[in-house]
Amino acid sequence: MAEGRRNRHFILDGITETEPFSRGGRGSRLIVPRRDRLSHAAALREQLGELRIVADEVKAEQEEVGAEGGIGIQVEFRSFPDVELAAERLARERSGIELLGVRQDDATRRTYATVFVPDGKLGHFERLLQDYAAERRDSAGRARDNRLLIDAIEQIRSATLRALWADEGEELPDDEQAPFWWEVWLPVRENRNAVVADFRTRFGFLDSRSHRTRELDEQGDVQRHPLESIGSRWDAEAPSPHIADGKLHFPERTVLLVYATVEQMQGSMLVLNNVAELRRAKSTAEFFDSLMASEQSEWVSDLLARTTFAQPAATVPHVCLLDTGANRGHPLLAPALNAADLHTVDPNLGVEDAQGHGTEMAGLAALGDLTELLNSTEAVLVEHRLESVKLLEAGGATGSDPKHHGYLTQEAVARAELAVPHRRRVFGMAVTAPENQDRGQPSAWSAAIDTLAADADSQGENRRLLVVSAGNARHSSLAGYPDSNDTDGIHDPAQAWNALVIGAYTQLANITEEDADDYSPVADEGGLSPFSTTSVTWQPQWPMKPDVVMEGGNAAKNDLGAGAMPSLSLLTTYHRPEDRLLTHSNATSAAMALASRLAAQVTAEYPELWPETIRALIVHSAEWTETMKCAYLPSGRATKDDYARLIRRCGFGVPDLDRAVYSVADSLTMVVQQTLTPFKRDIGKAPSLRDMHLHQLPWPTETLESLGELPVEMRVTLSYFIEPNPSRRGRSRRYAYESHGLRFDVRRPTEAVDQFRKRINAAARAEDDGRRPTSNDPHWLIGPQNRHKGSLHGDIWRGTAADLASRDRIAIYPASGWWKTRPALERYDLPAPYALVVSIKAPEADVDLYAEVASLVNAQVEVGE
Repeated sequence: MAEGRRNRHFILDGITETEPFSRGGRGSRLIVPRRDRLSHAAALREQLGELRIVADEVKAEQEEVGAEGGIGIQVEFRSFPDVELAAERLARERSGIELLGVRQDDATRRTYATVFVPDGKLGHFERLLQDYAAERRDSAGRARDNRLLIDAIEQIRSATLRALWADEGEELPDDEQAPFWWEVWLPVRENRNAVVADFRTRFGFLDSRSHRTRELDEQGDVQRHPLESIGSRWDAEAPSPHIADGKLHFPERTVLLVYATVEQMQGSMLVLNNVAELRRAKSTAEFFDSLMASEQSEWVSDLLARTTFAQPAATVPHVCLLDTGANRGHPLLAPALNAADLHTVDPNLGVEDAQGHGTEMAGLAALGDLTELLNSTEAVLVEHRLESVKLLEAGGATGSDPKHHGYLTQEAVARAELAVPHRRRVFGMAVTAPENQDRGQPSAWSAAIDTLAADADSQGENRRLLVVSAGNARHSSLAGYPDSNDTDGIHDPAQAWNALVIGAYTQLANITEEDADDYSPVADEGGLSPFSTTSVTWQPQWPMKPDVVMEGGNAAKNDLGAGAMPSLSLLTTYHRPEDRLLTHSNATSAAMALASRLAAQVTAEYPELWPETIRALIVHSAEWTETMKCAYLPSGRATKDDYARLIRRCGFGVPDLDRAVYSVADSLTMVVQQTLTPFKRDIGKAPSLRDMHLHQLPWPTETLESLGELPVEMRVTLSYFIEPNPSRRGRSRRYAYESHGLRFDVRRPTEAVDQFRKRINAAARAEDDGRRPTSNDPHWLIGPQNRHKGSLHGDIWRGTAADLASRDRIAIYPASGWWKTRPALERYDLPAPYALVVSIKAPEADVDLYAEVASLVNAQVEVGE
């Protein structure tokens, strides 16, 4: 940040105009090759006839085991290769025909859609084929032949277990008799509790059958059950299938955790027909073992003597760590962590940290890297405090009773909030799953994070900032840096849209160990840490993560490999202070703790700001190091896609506390907190777009015009929380994961306000129709095609001061989501809070931009002393 008097940012109010949308037409975007109607319809009718025979058999089996509700069959529709299947058109909700899931098979280049068809409703598809073969039209002459849908379908058959398997890039285990934990995703339908109870009852029947078979086998009198007529094999060697306690609720799904083998699930599939998706439950990663560090107790005493800790008060923000617990017996932690603020998700686990990781995170979250503080003699002020919720026990296990990690995370958050309900908190979590096959696809765990952040269960009354580590690269891949960062994808649950996701970079490149002459640092100073994971391999429609990077340490390498070293790590608190006080920590866990501390520091400075706004300010303050730009941007003119790939590796760069909380003369920041209602529903009509916002910013127009051709920079960050609706039903806007989207655009130099308004209306209609945004403004680094992913959007405009002078209006407008496309859920009229952060930077100008803006806002702007 430039030298000069530091001022508080402008928190703007009264600059927003709410405007309704104008209407526009839509058209289909599907391109599907035409088939010979008669022969194609005949082939599909034959397949439906075979399916009807199976449906009758399934119905008989379901009635025999007491399936009172949800009688029906799961049907799989397979597309022709390289043809887009309009899967959402297969659903007919009024008839109970429900789209369960959609998957793309890269090997066969086909799309597979799984649909639940209630008893007696297969005739619907027969009528579709009749209309298709006859090329039917309605009374107005419009086609009702369903050609785009039918021409794309190659095969119709009863669904297999593979059809319900929704894990990205992961096949079902080869060993069909090896038990493991499954995530079973159930549809909600008319009554969520009834669907769950029905599943538990019928699965419990199978479970009891398994136990009964064991008992009879021991007696030498095995009696077979009618379930075996559909292939179920419950022998004495098979483990007993059972359901774990706890469940996750999402708008259209409930997720249970089930322990069973592939063979058992295959055998029960026709009976357990009320399953929408199956996934493998994620296991937690093992944390880095603590490495020895020299005890310097006199340093700690000196640091304590010059440190002032915030005392408990209603306004003091807290970092609530969800980890392995924390030991407040450490002299550096006791002043920041009350005994009453130690919690656990399971009383059997206790609150103590036996593993060490949680105490390491506590030291970093409270004080940062102790190396810097112990080498200094300056006074230290800690304006936030700590909380701890023990989420894991030693070794990364989640207690004796396995539960969802998402469910456990929700429990952990609830424990802290029930103890002190109205405290300002930043939740920090470094627990991730070692698998990274999701490739950006939402999981039950990441969706639980998104639900917590948006406070979806209470319609946003208590929104939360959750800081989550991106997950660590495999130790065996460190020597493959930097390619290993690209191939090691960000771990679950860090694909969460609403979380502030933290990767790692490093400034540590000086190896000081005496016996390390043959070692060299893996990463250059200022480069991406070898431990950091990225979203380079994610499918392009998913958010760009991480959001920012913080210090996570470096690795050292020689001819034999690579690994961590104390001199390339951060210094923090050790969990057994009776043995030693200091240890070292690294990787994205340490980076997460530093970011949680930063979020608490910003919250302490601006206690009135929303969680979305704190996230926006942190990201807005971030900058890429020269090392990052040299490594990942081409030497010539970088394209917008080059910058998008840079973000997928390094986020928006390294955040800075001063930039996050202060403006100076030549670099000012304006903050807007507003709530927009994106959709409405008129009587008798489908939901539609409702409002957009136009912000007229207090703009230093005269000063910018006077600077002429001098280069300046404008930066815009938009942050909001979506309500998740997870399911694997393809990329259709109808079954979108996000409740809504928001977009920003800026008025152009020669554009009148009315022209700007019309352009935003057109852009909103294009978004609503699923068309990709376009931009003819080359001055944006990232551009609308890349920046509008996830729920955090940022971009940087670079040009001349004269060109920036008239860009004084910013529009915020909605994009479609399931609030709009799923009207039966009745969420279409909900408000959508958001934070907008805009800054102007003129580093080469000898002017006071801040003073001019301050004179413009007058009493409408809150300006700190």
